Amino acid sequence: MRSPKTALSAALGLGLAAALTAAVPASATPSAPTSHRSTPASVAAYTGSAAQKADTKAFFDAVLKSAAKKLKANPHAQSVTVTYDASGAPTFASQISQAAQIWNSAVSNVKLQEGGGDFQYREGNDPRGSYASTDGHGSGYVFLDYQQNQEYNSTRVVAHETGHVLGLPDHYEGPCSELMSGGGPGTSCQNTQPDANERAQVNQLWANGLAGLLPTAS
Repeated sequence: MRSPKTALSAALGLGLAAALTAAVPASATPSAPTSHRSTPASVAAYTGSAAQKADTKAFFDAVLKSAAKKLKANPHAQSVTVTYDASGAPTFASQISQAAQIWNSAVSNVKLQEGGGDFQYREGNDPRGSYASTDGHGSGYVFLDYQQNQEYNSTRVVAHETGHVLGLPDHYEGPCSELMSGGGPGTSCQNTQPDANERAQVNQLWANGLAGLLPTAS
């Protein structure tokens, strides 16, 4: 989730419609160690650039490629499982788990599961805030900025960034009820759930993925 004045959450410019929000109770913003500080820019809202959109599209393409291989091994699967490694973001272990539960409760055609390498979560300080990005080597990661996660509802931040992994772009002009509106509604927004449109977008994307991934799996 990038800040309103600087870029944060990279959007997945896939030509897929925007918006996300799932089902699991929101939790309190984590109190990252006070020694972790980021610049004020990351505390604003989230905005994205064309470069960031291209970067997250590459990330999503990598996730799809991994999913295709799994479907080839199990062609009768009713949903795709996307695995993640949360070991690189121990401060946000609870929020990451909640974000996965939120999405797993909200959609049916794709599931998130801890313990694998489709993507990683990382933490640290970054003036851009939190974002989803490709690592340039066939996979991607979600970066969680300490200061931004103190200013915004941390579960919302993590669920928003995870939404990019599932194929959704940012929609900062949207209301608080949209998860992918990110920091647009301001720090008072506590919603951590995707709305009906966001859930439908993800299900549609991954339903199409189930139909189209297997033939292209290598």
